Amino acid sequence: MDIRRRNNITVTGRANGPVLLLAHGFGCDQNMWRLVLPALAEEFRVVLFDYVGSGRTDPSAWDERRYSSLEGYALDVLEICDELDLHDVTFVGHSVSAMVGVLAAAKAPQRFSRLVMVAPSPRYIDEDGYRGGFSADDIDELLESLESNYLGWSAAMAPVIMGNADRPELGEELTASFCATDPDMARVFARTTFLSDSRADLETVSLPTLVLECKQDVIAPREVGAYVHAAIPGSRLVTLEATGHCPQLSAPQATAESIIDFVGVSR
Repeated sequence: MDIRRRNNITVTGRANGPVLLLAHGFGCDQNMWRLVLPALAEEFRVVLFDYVGSGRTDPSAWDERRYSSLEGYALDVLEICDELDLHDVTFVGHSVSAMVGVLAAAKAPQRFSRLVMVAPSPRYIDEDGYRGGFSADDIDELLESLESNYLGWSAAMAPVIMGNADRPELGEELTASFCATDPDMARVFARTTFLSDSRADLETVSLPTLVLECKQDVIAPREVGAYVHAAIPGSRLVTLEATGHCPQLSAPQATAESIIDFVGVSR
């Protein structure tokens, strides 16, 4: 299979610069990075892609069994690294992709040198001693609503996820991104995302890691950022002066500057 076509791979920036691999979250595609891309492209060789089932990927590559676990998405990442022969990669993962990056780095540590986790969450469901932000009933209701009326769910939830009610255009963009995703494929990715528990996987991380959180985020509250930071020895936690779950859109300058500063310092 043509991996470049399958995952709609785009390569830009400095041809010989350090490699950044940008991975989008649920319901999104590589376009979500466009506001941070100009600043990053000045410093790095930037590789963008879409997970199968998202964006402009090859729909014939969809395999429900493969993409019913985060390991399937990590396999996409590793096959992209193999295809482009990428080494010394800084993996930048948004939301659930932060955990995909953890899995990919554990499977092929020779490929990766750093992790940047943007609004990560290893588990969305609350548990004794852990706050993920949702009760089990909340997640069941969310998934039932999504599965019964995906377009209606997208229109209702995207503005909540994005936050920034004073900037409705951001919520509208996320709604459009959700609605452009095939509903059947989105249902699988949603269940994979919101029912995941990757807390134990954080113990495998030995790479320099940056955890970027927003000061207010309904999907990944501050307790989650603190948990991830504590679970990864030596990690750096940065709280952006931003609200919502997508700081690459709501606070692109601060997001890009944090990534550039972290990679520069850790090189």
